[in-house]
Amino acid sequence: MLIQPIDYFLVVWFALALASTLYVGYDQYRNNPEPVVMKWGFILVTLYMGPLGLLLYVLADKEPRPGEHELFTRPLWKQGVGSTIHCVAGDATGIILAAAVTAALGLPMWIDLIVEYLAGFAFGLFIFQSLFMKSMMGGTYWENVRKSFLPEFISMNFMMAGMAPVMSFLMMGRDMRAMEPTELLFWGVMSIGVIAGFALAYPANVWLVARGLKHGLMTQRAQAAGIDGREQPATRQHAQMQMQQADASGHRGQRHDMASQKGKGGGHHMETDATTPQVAALGAVSLLALAIGMVAPANWLNLTLSARDVGGVIMPRGMIMDRDTPADAMRDMAATDPRLVAASYGLTVRGDQDLPFRMENGIKVFDLRPSVVRWQILPDVAVDAYAYNGQIPGPRIHIRQGDRVRINVTNGLPEETTVHWHGLILPNQMDGPAEITQAPIEPGQSYSYEFTATQHGTYFYHPHTKPDPTQALGLYGALIIDPANPADEVAADHDYVIELQEWLVREGLTYPSMPMDGGMPNFFTINGKAYPSTETIPMKVGETLKVRFIGTNNGFIHPMHIHGGPFEVVARDGETIAASGRFLADTVNVGPGQRYDVIWKAQRPGKWLIHCHIPHHTTNNNVEEKGGGGLMVVIDVT
Repeated sequence: MLIQPIDYFLVVWFALALASTLYVGYDQYRNNPEPVVMKWGFILVTLYMGPLGLLLYVLADKEPRPGEHELFTRPLWKQGVGSTIHCVAGDATGIILAAAVTAALGLPMWIDLIVEYLAGFAFGLFIFQSLFMKSMMGGTYWENVRKSFLPEFISMNFMMAGMAPVMSFLMMGRDMRAMEPTELLFWGVMSIGVIAGFALAYPANVWLVARGLKHGLMTQRAQAAGIDGREQPATRQHAQMQMQQADASGHRGQRHDMASQKGKGGGHHMETDATTPQVAALGAVSLLALAIGMVAPANWLNLTLSARDVGGVIMPRGMIMDRDTPADAMRDMAATDPRLVAASYGLTVRGDQDLPFRMENGIKVFDLRPSVVRWQILPDVAVDAYAYNGQIPGPRIHIRQGDRVRINVTNGLPEETTVHWHGLILPNQMDGPAEITQAPIEPGQSYSYEFTATQHGTYFYHPHTKPDPTQALGLYGALIIDPANPADEVAADHDYVIELQEWLVREGLTYPSMPMDGGMPNFFTINGKAYPSTETIPMKVGETLKVRFIGTNNGFIHPMHIHGGPFEVVARDGETIAASGRFLADTVNVGPGQRYDVIWKAQRPGKWLIHCHIPHHTTNNNVEEKGGGGLMVVIDVT
């Protein structure tokens, strides 16, 4: 599923990479006169580097006209390209295979890097260099291992010095899908890493070729034949294989000839003019570069984490992630995975609808099921949210004081949950805190809460395991308990519940909003909708309205204000205030978890606002629409 702009780019990139690889493979085997190991080297590198691999092939190796390959590939920079190609082809193959295996095994990143280095070096040395190039190097397999070890070691060090930090920073950046081999982004990071490794290894390979320590590009021609079809002695040497290699000044010319058949099986015997101090210095610098590339990222990243720890999550921009950031913090701040959405609901669907119940042996039985949904808060804005019974807010549980109730909760989320009945007096095992009064409800499991409502007033329910992310993503609902004695109710002509929430929506993803770096909200809702998509409350002059403000939000105090005259505060946190203690106000600060019941009287006709008095909270993504946004509701008085 393509869920980020980078995904679309990667689809195009890999389509180009495949097309480029097919062209290079076709042209190599049809037109280009070089040994099989180099053909496959360019094919693999083009697969890993995409159009850049094709560019290198065309500029440095593709024979421009028949018979010109030797002359065309003679310049030192092209020989360096060839040397780097058959280094990267082998090393990168080992690295990529190891990265996929270690991610699947759930190994931490620091072990992943070590295994990748060892696998890349082993594959490059023992297979691609010593085995695949044995026929052209001559000698026994182990002789070739010995001869190839030092140049392969230097080249591999520089390559991994380029790849390691790229993989570390990109895989453990904000989009950690890059750590999952099943994600396209993982292979995109591998491609960028190979490009960086090639760029860093190239200068060293140019020097190694110039000093006769490594092979560059080669030419392999078909053997010439006489009239009788037999190979002619005079052409036998030229018919084998030639390698074009120039010194740093470009004048040394064709330095080695595979036709020099010395020793068993012939072979390409190189001579080097590099001094021991030169080789030692280059080797030491390569080790230093490798150490920096492997170790330095640990100063900024938590390399003890694995793909299994973070689970392919995407963190919000601006979140501070350092070497001490635990995996739990990353998962808690991560975006909801759009691929988990089980249902979508349009703008006309409303939350806070009365939850039906059934009677079982005198008990009112309710069913709640949290799941992942896509919920429309504005005509052009939807959130990937957690919802009870497909509603945000969750369905209203409306009962009477003295009722015996049972709420069956079935977890349809990808993570554990519980339900806490905020402000209620009930048996301790029914209270909901995970690991304290009950075990968490695991995905797919159920738990039944049963108690008798001994209080009356305005309450709400929400999760009490990981409430920071899960309540912020939509898990909350009103719990209204009518008094057993109707005379205890502070009556009004209209009754309206207002449940507050903050949302963070960026680049098509929904993150749990939190009052911290990277988690600040940019949308605000009343009963699951942002103005101008909130409801309008119709009234007549002289009528009264009971507004039940519920702080179902997580992060902010909202000073809720009503235009058109003061209101009377009649209840707080579910407790009715004695008549002598009630007071008039036009603003109440509703903090997370708090509830206020207020009575407002319509004294004049017109459209009167209920809104948060923090102006930013009455915008949508910092923009006003039709006079406002976010936490606004209109009372239409006629």
